[in-house]
Amino acid sequence: FTPEEWEPFVKEAEKIDRNEYFVAPFIAPGIFEQCHYLLEIQNCMMDFYEEPEAMHELVDYITDWELAYAAEICKYLKPDAIFHHDDWGSQQSSFLSVDMFREYYLDAYKKVYGYYKDHGVQLIVHHSDSYAANLVPSMIEMGIDMWTPQMRANDADFLYNHYGKQMTFCFGMEIPHDWKEAEIRKAVRAFVDHY
Repeated sequence: FTPEEWEPFVKEAEKIDRNEYFVAPFIAPGIFEQCHYLLEIQNCMMDFYEEPEAMHELVDYITDWELAYAAEICKYLKPDAIFHHDDWGSQQSSFLSVDMFREYYLDAYKKVYGYYKDHGVQLIVHHSDSYAANLVPSMIEMGIDMWTPQMRANDADFLYNHYGKQMTFCFGMEIPHDWKEAEIRKAVRAFVDHY
């Protein structure tokens, strides 16, 4: 984008008191989602097996685009954090095996998240509201500081006990619509006290 196109967003970022808040752009879709947006998910999933060279080229192309976008975000907004979205699974499993995920996406995300960290970003928040507990070691290696998982699909106790010293988990709570404020406060307090 041109400097003129960035100008209104720069002005918004400049209004933020960085002693109190992070400037944290939201980035979506991620590299995996962009692949299946371009190919349609069924074709994308088959192409990991049938067209591996082409898939590597596509992932590299999207990664280069993400890096160019990251350069502009860092230049104009100078973010303190980024909130990056890329859903990596269903409610039961990751879309790719751990080995295949690492083959196609580990280095790509190490480049992207490494770029942000090298350019002043303090916190990498990755959103994947799916099952992805099997990918946590890869997430840590990529440089993700906080993952926002889907609570019903992932075992919070397992994640906290196995990886809680290496990564932060930001679970959302499902609150019934008819609960009163006192019930909500009690549930939130119990959740916080547990973890």
